[in-house]
Amino acid sequence: MSTDSPPEQADKNRFSISEHAFSAPNLEPALYIVSTPIGNLGDITVRALETLAACAVIACEDTRVTATLTQKFGLKAPLMAYHEHNADKQRPKILAELAEGRAVALVSDAGTPLVSDPGYRLVRDVVAEGFKVIPIPGASAPLAGLVASGLPSDTILFAGFLPQKAGPKTRRLEELAKVPATLIFFESPHRTGATLRLMAGALGADREAVVARELTKRFETFERGSLETLADAFEDRAVKGEIVILVGPPEDAPEAEAADLDRLLEEALADMPVSAAAKKVSKATGLDRNEVYRRALELKGAAD
Repeated sequence: MSTDSPPEQADKNRFSISEHAFSAPNLEPALYIVSTPIGNLGDITVRALETLAACAVIACEDTRVTATLTQKFGLKAPLMAYHEHNADKQRPKILAELAEGRAVALVSDAGTPLVSDPGYRLVRDVVAEGFKVIPIPGASAPLAGLVASGLPSDTILFAGFLPQKAGPKTRRLEELAKVPATLIFFESPHRTGATLRLMAGALGADREAVVARELTKRFETFERGSLETLADAFEDRAVKGEIVILVGPPEDAPEAEAADLDRLLEEALADMPVSAAAKKVSKATGLDRNEVYRRALELKGAAD
């Protein structure tokens, strides 16, 4: 990576930290995926500043949000709006910049791009055209929440935003209920209480969980407890700020003996349809729901 550049390029490549000016080295042509702070602007990395200072253009979700960052650090690169609503129009422009041998930076409004946003389509097209993609790592809300949560971190599943409506949201949670990992979700503040209540029902009321709010900001908070306890705490509460919900892995359920399974199913089938009985017994035993459903059909057929 060459550091030699003409005077006008060197001036463009400058950035500042606490009124101290620095000059960034030139960049090789590539798409740079640049992580930016999720709240505290002090979390920006020197490498991120060098990249944003030396690139030809910064593609960002909202130019007004990113302008706050560029003004703070004296960055001069032009901003290009790039989001899911204009991606088809803007993507060819980014590819054209790369074809001309320029460096393009991609940022989100906060945190690491492509985490719960559609930027992967741009990366896919850039790779398909034979250009390099270079990650510039940094702040990430899911990881910030995880490391301070106290929940197991050896196996995690980032589930992003759940569906907004209760039915699809519950079905998605039921799909994740038995995943042996700490689950990480984004949620909007006004849906936090209702989502925690659905989680308590679908994932288990006693599941250990953490609600992280306003990570890295002045009013950063972590609230810990069972899903039921947190659902009670957030019910009817006016919540503000960005929310990350983390749910610990399920406890290992003991394998049910065949006789136990049949007894539980017969009791459930006495007052509910097959599908409901299978769902109830599957949740109680930890057995695969499809297998329980097949056995329920057998028992129902024999009884009839």
